[in-house]
Amino acid sequence: MQGLILLNKPQGITSFSAVAKIKWLAGEKRVGHTGTLDPLATGVLPIFLGRATALSGILLDADKGYTATVKLGVTTDTCDITGEVLTECEVKVTKTRLETVLEKFRGKITQVPPMYSALKKDGVRLYQLAREGKEVEIEPREIEIKKLNLLSFEGDTFKIEVTCSKGTYIRSLCRDIGEELGCGATMTELVRTSTSGFSLDQTISLDDLTKGNIENYIKNEETALLYLKEVQVTEKQAIRFSNGGQLSYERLKNANFTDGQLLRVKFGDKFLGVGYADNKNEQIAIKCVINQQK
Repeated sequence: MQGLILLNKPQGITSFSAVAKIKWLAGEKRVGHTGTLDPLATGVLPIFLGRATALSGILLDADKGYTATVKLGVTTDTCDITGEVLTECEVKVTKTRLETVLEKFRGKITQVPPMYSALKKDGVRLYQLAREGKEVEIEPREIEIKKLNLLSFEGDTFKIEVTCSKGTYIRSLCRDIGEELGCGATMTELVRTSTSGFSLDQTISLDDLTKGNIENYIKNEETALLYLKEVQVTEKQAIRFSNGGQLSYERLKNANFTDGQLLRVKFGDKFLGVGYADNKNEQIAIKCVINQQK
């Protein structure tokens, strides 16, 4: 099988476990997802099958949307409710104060990822070091919070809507909001509502998939890349691209590209793969070949 499944990952399992279940249901060895969700989190998890797994890395760069529920007055070692409680305090935060603090986190900001994460330090996962009781310095990174709206606020709990760039940890965002408020905070729920142009209402529950029906939910992998510019090629060019050859701008129509721009390469209705603009050499170089033209 080859293509894309839009899964609504359930709470309580890892993204790896979700992929393993899809792999078993589809009977396909090559399966990959496009951005890890923690066991606590639910929501949109695009999963590629077969040769389409080569596209996974491209979708990792996409913006993502979330809703998160946050409890004030509590901090944990994981920055979410599954962790060990570190501090607790009384909460005296008003809605006006919260709105003021949220404004500070909109736009480009720096963020320190949580210690309990899959990032590596000197080749070792941070969560492994954390479980061993080791503390290491984690470099802050620049991210962009493109949307941050307060959806509700009652007592010591609030809910936010977030659209953010790749590499953003919502757990860290909740932690930092709590620190700015002076009372601490931890995330209690997280739903990924969108990624790569796909929304929650397009997904299928893992419980609803079976060996008998999974094929009905596999989409054409090209649907994940419709935001990329399309480049039509001739049959000879399609064969050349399929065999790993670059495509000269001279033989293409309207070859007006930004250097490094990703492009959908097609022969008629057939999606061949993704190339990128190499303006220095005036050619489309190969990012990945998904379907071959013989």
